[in-house]
Amino acid sequence: MKRLWAPWRMKFVETKTAGCVFCDVQKEADGPDDLVIFRGKRCFVILNRFPYTTGHMLVVANEHRNSLEDLEAETRAEMMELATRGMGVLRSVYHPDAFNVGANIGEAAGAGVAGHVHIHVVPRWTGDTNFMMTLAETKVMPEALEDTYARLRLAWDSC
Repeated sequence: MKRLWAPWRMKFVETKTAGCVFCDVQKEADGPDDLVIFRGKRCFVILNRFPYTTGHMLVVANEHRNSLEDLEAETRAEMMELATRGMGVLRSVYHPDAFNVGANIGEAAGAGVAGHVHIHVVPRWTGDTNFMMTLAETKVMPEALEDTYARLRLAWDSC
């Protein structure tokens, strides 16, 4: 058996909370520690701490609700506007070839935070899955989250 050491994951293992990570982050000050890129009236945009690709954003409703249909129309509208704006910011910084945009509603659908609805905005590049992903089931991230946060936060204000 081969091993891939990822000591930075220990911070995640040791800091898991019993509550909701999205509710908890709303109580924190914005910055590289919480990875919040933007706060709207009803939603916020945050980097995924365990991204599929560099720049993987989440658009999260402020309210702790299970599903999109549990939200007010204004909140759903803001979520879509922020997802769209996020795509524009990601285009300007990383020049992706495409995007995956969607929500995993419920644990059976693959939601990592099943009780708090959010939309994923995942930039994609042609050929962004390679032998590491296919054979080793390991994703190689070319940029530290703190650097991604700094680049996207700066771009968000200018877009």
